[in-house]
Amino acid sequence: LLSLLAGAAQAEIAVIVNPANADSLTKDDISALYLAKTKAFPSGKPAKTLDLPEGTPARVEFITKVVDKDEAQMKAYWARLIFTGKGVPAQVMENDAAVKAHVAKNADAIGFIDAAAADATVKVVGKF
Repeated sequence: LLSLLAGAAQAEIAVIVNPANADSLTKDDISALYLAKTKAFPSGKPAKTLDLPEGTPARVEFITKVVDKDEAQMKAYWARLIFTGKGVPAQVMENDAAVKAHVAKNADAIGFIDAAAADATVKVVGKF
């Protein structure tokens, strides 16, 4: 029963891009974007990453499932990149609706939201 409840607590995360974006992305592509190892989609077009506030359930799931880190590791990773001038973190949006609206209006944006919030205004490139 406990394992059943634990599975129910985890939401499926949808990684989204603008519908005009023709790129298909692997988990590794998405992770590389969010770790600033690349700043462009596979096609070479610049990518602008969007994030959710620390502690948000969707963010915790995304970091765990896609980036293979926990929030403390992600914070430390970005602290090092910022300190050394090697990266600029993703723009933090208020909630899923803000991420979805921004992605729908910007062809260079990539974000993640609870999969249940995805609709035709955005293109889902991965579910985790």
